Amino acid sequence: MDDHGLNLLHADEAMLVFDKPSGLLSVPGRGPDKQDCLSARAQAVWPDALVVHRLDMATSGIVVMARGIEAQRTLSTAFEKRRVHKRYTAVVVGTLDNPLPDNGWNTIDLPLILDWLARPRSIVHHEFGKPSLTHWRLAAAPAPGPDMTRLDLEPVTGRSHQLRVHLQAIGHPIVGDPLYASPAQEALAKRLLLHAQALELPHPVSGETLRFECPCPF
Repeated sequence: MDDHGLNLLHADEAMLVFDKPSGLLSVPGRGPDKQDCLSARAQAVWPDALVVHRLDMATSGIVVMARGIEAQRTLSTAFEKRRVHKRYTAVVVGTLDNPLPDNGWNTIDLPLILDWLARPRSIVHHEFGKPSLTHWRLAAAPAPGPDMTRLDLEPVTGRSHQLRVHLQAIGHPIVGDPLYASPAQEALAKRLLLHAQALELPHPVSGETLRFECPCPF
């Protein structure tokens, strides 16, 4: 990590890729105490850096920023058209077995909506929720503690808190989650055990498919 508090994975004339630490906002929040964030740190070094997507404050891992408005439009379109493929690692509470042969990808298909009475939480809502899809399978690496399971996750859609709500909904909240786990489950780790470990996308200028990875810190 450099003097600006940035862990840079890639930089060129059109895009930047960072490994965001858990506990750092992706973009500024409300109030003077929430102005330090990944985008502000990046813009201090690259004034043309623009936000394309974000991770929850508690989630660590790969975040892409564009350099200039044209690159931002192109990258944003790639996200919207689902040309960007994301892979996460999570550790969930309890023992989760894969019912599919050869550890195939399972699907959680539950519609989500913002819980206006308990913001920033989201909830499953079958009447008004937006379609939300998450794929999961067992990860190769072991979980860091007993009565836990490590998972590979691939979100198809990108709803707010999607992975966190979907895993809670199937009875296995993410360890350390302050919003969707019980106090005892949150206390099992010092942070949310969710990490964006891989991202594949077309370069905004060349169109070449690029893949970035950063090791899971837990």
